[in-house]
Amino acid sequence: MKHDRLLQPYDLGPISLTNRVVMAPLTRSRATSDGVPKDMHVEYYRQRASAGLIITEATNISPEGRGYAWTPGIFNDEQVAAWKKVTDAVHEEGGKIVLQLWHVGRVSHPDLQPGGALPVAPSAIAPAMQAFTEGGMKDAVTPRALEADELPRVVADFVKATENSKAAGFDGVEIHSANGYLLDQFLRDGANQRDDEFGGSIENRLRFPLMVIDAVTKVFGPERTGIRISPVSPANDLKDSDPEAVFTAYVKELSARRLAYLHVIEGATRGDRDPHAFKAWSLRKLFDGAYMGNNNYTVDLAEERLEKGEIDLACFGRPFISNPDLVTRIRLGAPLAEWNEKTFYGGDETGYTDYPALTEEEKRRYAA
Repeated sequence: MKHDRLLQPYDLGPISLTNRVVMAPLTRSRATSDGVPKDMHVEYYRQRASAGLIITEATNISPEGRGYAWTPGIFNDEQVAAWKKVTDAVHEEGGKIVLQLWHVGRVSHPDLQPGGALPVAPSAIAPAMQAFTEGGMKDAVTPRALEADELPRVVADFVKATENSKAAGFDGVEIHSANGYLLDQFLRDGANQRDDEFGGSIENRLRFPLMVIDAVTKVFGPERTGIRISPVSPANDLKDSDPEAVFTAYVKELSARRLAYLHVIEGATRGDRDPHAFKAWSLRKLFDGAYMGNNNYTVDLAEERLEKGEIDLACFGRPFISNPDLVTRIRLGAPLAEWNEKTFYGGDETGYTDYPALTEEEKRRYAA
């Protein structure tokens, strides 16, 4: 199959993409314990700058928002300066990059929280999962329910992180509202059992996520703000009794805010693309903006869905880990290198920046 559409340019509002191949946000857990990206982050993202758009690994908006060991932040000057090296490197290579804003909510552990505090959440309901700490995997705990008067503080953390993203030279931001993290927890009744104006009805459960979105777009503009959702994914033990009703209402609100793109995990994260009667991709028709499909995409599947007009952008995760030159390989029809899952999380440059790109000789051979 030829992949002409996948390699076509695309104007994402003010962000002009050279192709429709998007590098997915990929947690790799290689920052310092204080959440500062390292020099190897600069090389890692530089190597992958031929993507039409890079979405960074999920990045903590605050110390409270942290849920995994060695993940980067965007809440202090040292982190901003380190990220600036990354954005400069990507831009020097002609690439575009946005930062994913992350608050994990209950998907954390006291070992990862300032002062050993409990993680926060909409309600005090423990997820059935383990947290990745510097001391290894540990059972999640029952979180502390956020008080209503605390929510403006969390919104302010999102705003500050967005301001810092702008200062670090990012082309925009993506709000992480997927995979069972804080905003997703407020949306779904499996985690949100509040009896105030932020719980109960769908309208109430949308209230806090929409507060965050409205605040972020005031900083960077809706045209430079995307959002990620996972309507039917059970990631991090999150469920909802009626996801179709919730996400239909949510996406209508997102569309009204004229966000740059809707990034949808179609199906169960890293699993079945079609596990539910409600099809996540059906939300495309409700969103007046770019639709980005994600979850187990192959190059052929992406091209097929572009051909049918079912997506505007295709998001690739693991293929970008082991193929820094993924776009070149797609263009030449070259085989893709296999990834080593043992090196996904934590460690050094091994399995991070040492995957080789095609040599000039290999490029000539595949082009012939």
